[in-house]
Amino acid sequence: MPDLTPIKTAIISVADKSGVVDLAQKLVAYKVKIISTGGTAKLLKANGIPHVGVSEYTQFPEIMGGRVKTLHPHIFGGILARPELDKDILTSLKLATIELVVVNLYPFAEAIKNQPDNLAHAIENIDIGGPSLIRAAAKNHENTTVVTAIDDYQTLIDEIDSNQGKTSLATRQKLAIKAFQLTSNYDTLIANHLQQRLENQTFPPKLNLNFSKQRDLRYGENPHQQAALYIQDSKNQSSVCTSKLLQGKPLSFNNIQDADMAWCAVNKFAKTACVIVKHANPCGVAKADDLLTAYQNAYHCDPTSAFGGIIAVNETIDAEVAKTILQQQFVEVIIAPSFAEEALEKFSQKTNLRLLQITSKPKLTQTLAFSQIDNGLLLQTADNPLEDDSSAFTVVSEQIPTETQYQDLLFAWQTVSFTKSNAIVIAKSQATIGIGMGQTSRVDSTQQAIEKAKRYQHNLQGAILASDAFFPFADNIELAAKAGISAIIQPGGSKRDAEVIAAANKYHIAMVFTHSRHFFH
Repeated sequence: MPDLTPIKTAIISVADKSGVVDLAQKLVAYKVKIISTGGTAKLLKANGIPHVGVSEYTQFPEIMGGRVKTLHPHIFGGILARPELDKDILTSLKLATIELVVVNLYPFAEAIKNQPDNLAHAIENIDIGGPSLIRAAAKNHENTTVVTAIDDYQTLIDEIDSNQGKTSLATRQKLAIKAFQLTSNYDTLIANHLQQRLENQTFPPKLNLNFSKQRDLRYGENPHQQAALYIQDSKNQSSVCTSKLLQGKPLSFNNIQDADMAWCAVNKFAKTACVIVKHANPCGVAKADDLLTAYQNAYHCDPTSAFGGIIAVNETIDAEVAKTILQQQFVEVIIAPSFAEEALEKFSQKTNLRLLQITSKPKLTQTLAFSQIDNGLLLQTADNPLEDDSSAFTVVSEQIPTETQYQDLLFAWQTVSFTKSNAIVIAKSQATIGIGMGQTSRVDSTQQAIEKAKRYQHNLQGAILASDAFFPFADNIELAAKAGISAIIQPGGSKRDAEVIAAANKYHIAMVFTHSRHFFH
C-alpha cells in the first residue's frame, strides 16, 4: 500500500464555492489536471484557471437538466481504480486515474429551512452525483484523496506543499472518515425530512440522529467519566452550544447542562427576568421592570443555593447589576444577550468567571425530547408551555383570584414547568420565595418549599403556590393554608378533586385548574 500518492488528476464540483479558486490555483501550480462541472467550471474559467468540463472529459453530455453529469465510467472508473491491480482495464478502456475528489453537496438543509413545505424544492435539492463521488473516493482512499469540507482545503494545500504534490495515507484515511460521516449525515437529514413530509409520522419506525462533535470536555458529570459536546445545528439555533465565551475557561459538562437549562428557562419570559440555576434546578426566578430588581429578587429566594450557581438574564447586564452580583455571591457562569463595557470591566476582576453571550433568544420550539435508558431511547413530544397558556384554565374554587394573584399564578405555573418533579413553587410579586423539588412525595415538596421560604424570612401571607401535577389528597392544601397561601394553581384530575376543592374553599384559597401538567424528571 503506497503511503505518498501523487495527485495527477482532480475533479472539483462544489455547491459552496468558497475558497475553491485558491485551492484550484495551488493544484495547477503542481500541474494537476482539473475536471469540473457546471457553476464550478464557470468560476474557474472566470479566474483563468485551466480545466476541462466533465462532458468534454467523458464525451457524454449532461442530461435531464444536469441531474446526470458525473455518473459515468470515465469518472468513477478513474476514482475507484487501483493503479496496479486495474492496470489492464485502465489501458484497454483508455481510462485515466483520478487521485483527488473535491466535492461539497447541494444545501438540502438550507432548502428545507427556507421552504419547509415545498416538497418539490426539497427533492430537487437532493444531491445524487456528489454523494456518489464522495463515497467512491472515500472507499478507494488507499489511492484517492477526498475533500468535502472547505475547512480542509488548507489541510490539503499544506499536505501537497510538504510532499511535493503528494498526499499521505494518514491524511487520506482521515479525510475518508469525514467523507463517510458527511454522506451519512446528509442521507439522515433527507430521510428524516421525507418521513415527516410523506408519512406524517411524529415517531418514525427508524430514528436517525444527526449531531456533529463540537469538542471534547475535560470530563463528564464526575472526573472519572469521559465526555464530549455534540451539536445538532450550529447555523440555525441560538443556544449555549453556539454561544460566545467572553471570559473564563471553557464550560464543563455540568456547566453546559445547567447553563442550557437556565438560558431556556429565562427566555420563556417576555418581561425582564432572571433565573438562577444550581444542579439543573432553579433556586431563584423573578420578573421585574428592571434587571437589577429581577436579579435581587431571584437571588434572595435562596441565597445559599445561589452560591456557585449559574445566572441567566434576558436583558443587557450593566455595571450596576455586575457590581451587585460580584458583591453578593460567587457565580460559575453568567449568561446574557449582551454586556455593557463597564460590566465587562468589573467582571474581568474574576478571571475564572465564565461570561456567555447569546445574542438572540432560543426558538423554544423543540418538537421532540429524548431520554436515554439502558439499551434504548425514550422519545416524546416536547413540553413547551407558553408564558400565558391560560385559555383552558378554570377557576374551581368559590374564591376568585385577584388580578395580582392571577399574574403570580401564571408566573409560578411557568416556573414550575422547568423545576424537577415533584415540583412546588411558591411565589409573590412575580418572584419565587420557596421552591420544593425532586421529592418522592408532593407533601415533602410542599413542606420543603414552605420551610425554605421561612428560612430566608419571606412573608408567606398572600403568596401563591403552583404544583406541576395534581394534589392526590387535601393534606397539601392544609399545609399551604397554615403557611398563609392565598391561591393555588395545579392541573387537577385527581380522584379526590372534590375533597381538594372543598379544602380550598374551607380556607378561602382561590384555586385554578390548568388541565395539563408539567412533569420534569
